[in-house]
Amino acid sequence: MTDTKVTTAKPRSKRLRKKLYVDEFAVTGFGFQGRFTADSDEQLDPFFDGLIELLNARDMMIVGGTNEDFFEAYLSSNERYSSVTEDDRKAVIEWLDGQKRITEVTVAELSDAYYGE
Repeated sequence: MTDTKVTTAKPRSKRLRKKLYVDEFAVTGFGFQGRFTADSDEQLDPFFDGLIELLNARDMMIVGGTNEDFFEAYLSSNERYSSVTEDDRKAVIEWLDGQKRITEVTVAELSDAYYGE
């Protein structure tokens, strides 16, 4: 994935492409969101514990936020120039489908983690 606004201005050196995370150095991730159906924070602990276990096992990191009934997050690789894969995305979808305390889950397609395309 490349950001045409960044890469079409002029030819860039490999060092600069790496610094800008474009072309062969582009990094992909994906977002997801959903609603909680728990009555208390304690009921959500197993959800977050399981999510952390899944992310650690697949060497991914998460950025996101939540309130009383809604969560939203973006997942990417924990390695600097690595991307998550479609297999990682499918594993997260499968795991989310097995969660009893969340509904209305939406998982986005893979996208450029730095430029959002």
